[in-house]
Amino acid sequence: MPASLVWDIFCTVVDNHGDLGVCWRLSCQLRDAGHHVRLWVDDASALAWMAPGATQGQEPGITVIPWAQACQAEHAQEWPAADVWIEAFGCDLPEAFVAHEVARRDQPPVWINLEYLSAEPQVARLHGLPSPVMSGPAKGWTKHFFYPGFGPGTGGLLREADLAVRQQAFDRAAWRRQHAPALPAQGLLVSLFCYEPAALPHLLQDLAGTPSHLLVTPGRPLAAVQQALATGMAPPSWTAQLATSQLGFDHMLWACDVNFVRGEDSLVRALWAGQALVWQIYPQDDDAHHAKLEAFLDVLEAPESLRHFHRVWNGTAPGPLPKLDAATLAPWSACVKAARSKLWPHTSLVDQLTEHVQKRLSWAQTSSPQAQSRLGG
Repeated sequence: MPASLVWDIFCTVVDNHGDLGVCWRLSCQLRDAGHHVRLWVDDASALAWMAPGATQGQEPGITVIPWAQACQAEHAQEWPAADVWIEAFGCDLPEAFVAHEVARRDQPPVWINLEYLSAEPQVARLHGLPSPVMSGPAKGWTKHFFYPGFGPGTGGLLREADLAVRQQAFDRAAWRRQHAPALPAQGLLVSLFCYEPAALPHLLQDLAGTPSHLLVTPGRPLAAVQQALATGMAPPSWTAQLATSQLGFDHMLWACDVNFVRGEDSLVRALWAGQALVWQIYPQDDDAHHAKLEAFLDVLEAPESLRHFHRVWNGTAPGPLPKLDAATLAPWSACVKAARSKLWPHTSLVDQLTEHVQKRLSWAQTSSPQAQSRLGG
């Protein structure tokens, strides 16, 4: 396999902080591994703060392309054919783009359907399975499912090669002094990145009576806090954090004593941070997220107090919330650190992706033309 490949990553934004956050981290890690990445996205606006300069072409090795250009053959042909296609989270590629690629290619790309992260047991069964294309311009080609996950047999987690080194060099005390200068030495620094949990007013009420400081991220979390405080309750000490880059978000997670996170990208980052965490899972109409939450808590080997807090925070059990204090947070932090230690030796998502691509390309190069047309079938 060539040392450097061209990867097309396709992203349709449902949640700016989640879908695009994962795709941007994936793009950067592939770039850092020596590849060139084209990120096709229908709404790149969040990159203005998530990765300043990305949309102006100031990220070497990564090109951000408007999704609309993939829908028009005259634009698609401006770009050399990619070695790899990644459909992030099951988004459908524009038919015009696929038709143009079918017409100009001698063999298909390695086509990957990158799924959502889950700790559920079926992930290991589904990971890597082929998905033949049954209709449309690419009929006869084959995609493969790629499932991120927390254990053997899954696609692993996104993790930069130098993450541990950067964490060790981070000056946590200096960050805390800068962002919460009035916080007592033994006070709690709490980050909040959430949707609109019904238990939020109770959390704010509890924090108001403790030596703590709450860092609230912009957007829905800030609006939810403002709505809760509009009822007249005594506010805790808090700061509305400006939107920051992914690196800045990581620093906040490393510095805080407990991190409230949501969705997929921030969950993994909070896990690598090694501090106590509370996850608000993306709610689904059929309540399928309840089982996903419990599966993650099992992976975490969470103590009962952390399990109960998660259930109340996610609306699957009645309140009240367990009180946040040093005695409560100590076993939470210990279980996150233990889980991180178990997960760290597993091969990262990017390394597993590149290994999968290498196998598929090597297979295609040694197979008959008929087999090549079914790449991976």
